[in-house]
Amino acid sequence: MIQDTIAKAEKEARLTPDEIFELMSIKDKGELEELYAAARRVRDREFGKKIFTYGFVYFSTYCKNNCTFCYYRTSNTGIDRYRKSKEEIVQLSASLQDAGINLSDLTMGEDPQMYKDGYKNLLDIISAVHDEVGINIMASPGALPQEMFAKVRDAGADWYACYQETYNRGLFESLRLNQSYDDRRNQKIWAMEAGLLAEDGMMIGLGESVRDRAETIAEMSSLGCAQVRAMTFVPQVGTPMQDFTPYDSTEELKAIAIMRLLNQDKLIPCSLDVEGIAGLRTRINAGANLVTSIVPPSQHLAGVAQHELDIENGNRSVEHVFEMLEDMGHHHASSAEYRSFLNAHRPKRVA
Repeated sequence: MIQDTIAKAEKEARLTPDEIFELMSIKDKGELEELYAAARRVRDREFGKKIFTYGFVYFSTYCKNNCTFCYYRTSNTGIDRYRKSKEEIVQLSASLQDAGINLSDLTMGEDPQMYKDGYKNLLDIISAVHDEVGINIMASPGALPQEMFAKVRDAGADWYACYQETYNRGLFESLRLNQSYDDRRNQKIWAMEAGLLAEDGMMIGLGESVRDRAETIAEMSSLGCAQVRAMTFVPQVGTPMQDFTPYDSTEELKAIAIMRLLNQDKLIPCSLDVEGIAGLRTRINAGANLVTSIVPPSQHLAGVAQHELDIENGNRSVEHVFEMLEDMGHHHASSAEYRSFLNAHRPKRVA
C-alpha cells in the first residue's frame, strides 16, 4: 500500500527504485496529501520552521553549449545576452547579504571568456565576492576539469552546483548535445572530494518516463550531495523543444516530497524560476526548506528556466519572499543557522 511505502520512507529514509516509482505514480489527491504531509513532518523535525534563502546572480548568459532545452544555447542567436563586471557581481552579492539572504548563487553559462587563462575570470569573481562581501557562495559555472575544484574551493566557494537533469543516459545525450554523461555525473563527486558541498538536480517534462524520474531520484539520493532539486521544464522560444507541452507542477511536487523523505537532513529547493512567487507555497508545503532564485529587481538580471518571470515586478525580491514565508508560519534562517548547516555537512577534503 502507498501508506506503507510512505511510512517506510519517513522512518528509514530509504526506498528501492520500485518504491520510488510507486510514489511517483500517485494520482489520488488524498494519497498525494499523505505524501506531502509526511515530507513536511520530516522537514520540520530536522529543521523546525526555518527556511534558507539563496540569491541568484546570473552573471553571464553566454554559453558555448547547444543544449536543446536552454534559451541561452549558443545557436539561439539574436537574443539579448550580457556579462556582469566583477564590480557589479560584488555589489549584487553585497545587497543580498545586507538583506539577510544566506548565499549568493554565482551562475553562468559555459562562457569561454570566463574559462580562458585557466578560468582566471571565474576564480577572480569568486575570490572578490568572498573577500569583499563574505557571503556564502555557490559556484554554478558548468562542467569543469577535475583539477579546478580545489581552486574553486580555495577561491572561496562553499558549494558547486551541476545538474544532471536526468540519469537516463540516452535522454541526457539528446538534451546536452556533445557533452559527456559520465563527466557531468563526476562533477558532483569531484566537488565533494575537493571539500565542496555539491548540488544535483533533475528536470521534469523533458520526455522522460515516470520510471526515469524514479531512477533519477534514486541516483541523486545515492551520490551524497547536500542539496538536491527538481524543476519543471519550461519550453523556451528559439530551441528545438519550444513546442513541448509544459507540465503543471504536480510531478515536481511529488519529486520534492520523495526527495525530502530520502534526504531528510539535506537542502531541497523551492525555485522561483518556474512559476515565480505563485509556486512558493506549494513547494514549501511539499517539503522544500530552501527558496532559491531570489532576484532583486532593476538590476538587469535574468533567470534560467524563465528568464523574465516575476523579476522586474519585484515579486522575486527579498522582501516579498520573506513576507510570504512568515505568512506560512515559517521564518528565514539567519546566516549563523546557515553556516551551522554548512559546517555539519561539508565533505572532508580528499583531493
